[in-house]
Amino acid sequence: MKPVLFALADVTKMILQGKKLILAGDETILQQLPSGHWIGGTIPYFMGEQGGVLTREHIYVTELSSWAKRSVIQTYTTDSISSIFADAPVNGFSMIIIPATSAVHLSFALNAPRYDGFATRPLIGWISGVHLGDLGKISAKVFLGENSKVFEDRAVVMHVELPERTYAEINILNIFEQGSGDTITFPTDSFSATDAFINGKKEDFAKYIVAKGLDTHLPLVANYSGAMINTSFQNIDDATKTVNFYAPVFKGVEYRHAKAVGDYVSSFTSHMPSHNLDSIFFSCNCILNYLYSELEGKQTGGITGPITFGEVAYQLLNQTMAYISLHQLV
Repeated sequence: MKPVLFALADVTKMILQGKKLILAGDETILQQLPSGHWIGGTIPYFMGEQGGVLTREHIYVTELSSWAKRSVIQTYTTDSISSIFADAPVNGFSMIIIPATSAVHLSFALNAPRYDGFATRPLIGWISGVHLGDLGKISAKVFLGENSKVFEDRAVVMHVELPERTYAEINILNIFEQGSGDTITFPTDSFSATDAFINGKKEDFAKYIVAKGLDTHLPLVANYSGAMINTSFQNIDDATKTVNFYAPVFKGVEYRHAKAVGDYVSSFTSHMPSHNLDSIFFSCNCILNYLYSELEGKQTGGITGPITFGEVAYQLLNQTMAYISLHQLV
């Protein structure tokens, strides 16, 4: 397995050599990097060469090799993020990093499926975060390496054009499936809910969760034409009886509570693609999988990447591994 976690001095050298990089690391180490053709996001959790790891001393590096025909870095606000698919190269992909809980994070999560050209061009990426001990103390950030700027309220994107006969393919790996329980729908698109329709009948959703004894470590799962998409529970606010999520639920979409998963690593490995692993250019996995399945020190099928506060594969995902593969036509 190739090295992916590097010390500050090594990454500095790469940048000064003119390499085009996508970086993930703790804010304290990313701030020390020189300007160059790179983007980055804050997170100290990773799936490294030796398995799950928490480190503030190393940076996860994804390098654009010589196959990248052209790459352009842009930032996006809530006013401009809707053009992200239109801005993407005709043959290539776009890598996005968005700060957790920022306005652009919420806007993208709620509205991405309605953007012009949605899913017509590959978009992969992640939601930057912080050490869990720093929640509420510091904010997640993204870095624009070209001029050493740091943002809490913008998304940063690297649009990558690929040579002819090379193409990008995005996939997700989701070990969760819909359970056999009730059908759940919601009255509005939102990151929270007080009411839900349970098999068509309106109920207090917080009371329903308690009465049914639902394990909120398991997400709600929707079936989008065969693709299982998760919405993870954040918490239940006892004062307001509001159920909060890490990703939005959408009006009219049918959800079911996920089936229980036994051993996470075994389940993950069994879902891994069995061939062409070398073609995987980048992947990221969810912090909830890392926590609930105690992944520190455990390997997951030889796949590495940042452990994130959300994954992007065209739209925002939760409790999922998202990855992009590069292929050449023969």
